[in-house]
Amino acid sequence: MSGNAAGERGFNVFCIGQAGRLGYEAVVFAATFRAANPDFPGRLFVGEPQPGPLWTGDPRIDAPLRALLEGFGAEIVPFESRHFGERYPYGNKIEGLAALPEGEPFVFFDTDTLFTGPLSGVGFDFDRPAASMRREGTWPVLELYGPGYGATWKSLYDKFGLDYESSLDRSKPDEYWERYLYFNAGWFFYRCPRAFGERFLEYALAIRDDAPAELVCQSLDPWLDQVALPLVIHSFGGGRPGPKLAGLDGAVTCHYRLFPLLYARESDRAVEILETAIAPNPIKKVLKEYLPLKKIVYQRKGHAIREMFDRTDLPKREQAIRNTIKRAGLWMR
Repeated sequence: MSGNAAGERGFNVFCIGQAGRLGYEAVVFAATFRAANPDFPGRLFVGEPQPGPLWTGDPRIDAPLRALLEGFGAEIVPFESRHFGERYPYGNKIEGLAALPEGEPFVFFDTDTLFTGPLSGVGFDFDRPAASMRREGTWPVLELYGPGYGATWKSLYDKFGLDYESSLDRSKPDEYWERYLYFNAGWFFYRCPRAFGERFLEYALAIRDDAPAELVCQSLDPWLDQVALPLVIHSFGGGRPGPKLAGLDGAVTCHYRLFPLLYARESDRAVEILETAIAPNPIKKVLKEYLPLKKIVYQRKGHAIREMFDRTDLPKREQAIRNTIKRAGLWMR
């Protein structure tokens, strides 16, 4: 299916929701999605892990949040956690893909995403998957006498029979982390969720359970999804996103991560969209039960955080932003 054909028939949007923080974030996700995409022709799915041996409690979305999500037209789809569950909740995005309609193009977004513009302005080519480049060089972490970036990544490409050389960005120097295909897993897309999810699961489990020797000193928690993702995308003929996808992590979506970070570093437009979308009393009544939304948004502590930072000259490392907010006693998640 060509990108144009996919655009004409629509595509589906997918995030994860469950009890606790992700349930509240899913409501913010759906509220801003509908505000920015009132005529969206596809479907909005919220994947919901089901109770089972890999969860100590019930991970299903609480009833008041469920009602709000359904009011925004979200379809809550259950899935079983067979491999990850509570020990590695990032695996939800991998296992949840099996709950989506086979053969229908999809875009996955992390639940901590705001929509600040219409997705119709994004030039998806669902035959060529890509993912978010809003990332830092978090993996691998090189040891003094261990393998370098190249040897570490090449061992993974070799494991899955993939062409390593064609994945490199040769405009970056050898052994500089950006030379190697590495994404934030905050968004990704493809023409079929089942095919993508099956390969994502295959690769993630193979890396977790039988990693190459070059990874012996590397942590895979929480990085496993971001280690497997570039391999999956490359295997389907995809790669780094081109200019037609610039609206993601730009004018169309905002991956804010946590509400204190949103107020510290995101645009005035993103803040306004958040506050407007969740202002109505029926939404406020439910969302204020979540302390970060109550304090940061509804009690406007976020604006005190906002005043601490110059968004044209933010610290280069996220940890420095977090530390400043913590010193002011306003950090919460």
